[in-house]
Amino acid sequence: MRHYLIAAALLLPASAFAHITLETRQAAAGSPYQAMFDVPHGCAGSATTAISVTIPEGIVGAKPEPKAGWTLTIAHEKLAQPLTGESGRPITERVSAITWRGGPLPDDEFDRFLIVLRLPERTGPLYFPTVQTCVEGETHWGDTIPPGKTWRDVPHPPPFVTLTPRP
Repeated sequence: MRHYLIAAALLLPASAFAHITLETRQAAAGSPYQAMFDVPHGCAGSATTAISVTIPEGIVGAKPEPKAGWTLTIAHEKLAQPLTGESGRPITERVSAITWRGGPLPDDEFDRFLIVLRLPERTGPLYFPTVQTCVEGETHWGDTIPPGKTWRDVPHPPPFVTLTPRP
């Protein structure tokens, strides 16, 4: 199956690989979600050395997948109001950002970075501003998408998932 996906990806126009995106772009609000960040290129030809993802408000728990050759850093922040977790224990902080440093991932290679999380209980787009650091330069994937526009209308859109009502 993976070979078919790779072959299909090679047939897509280069513009389809112009941004860091989430593999699954629609999910039910409040559901578990595997946020697979697709990184299709470096920064203007320079190899990628770090990917830093800001975890949106409303997401309390997020767990990244370690990657060989990359070091993980997980930033936390205190919650304004403690929450009660599924186990009944209080939750007083949340993951606010996850960064992978390493590689380097050459500009002409593709990779994925995974974070497992539970989506918030609301509908609409959920943005994950991401900074891609390269040997030379960096790209901030976090441009605001104006109402009535799409991610294609801004130069550096953030990866996002559209949350739909639960079935």
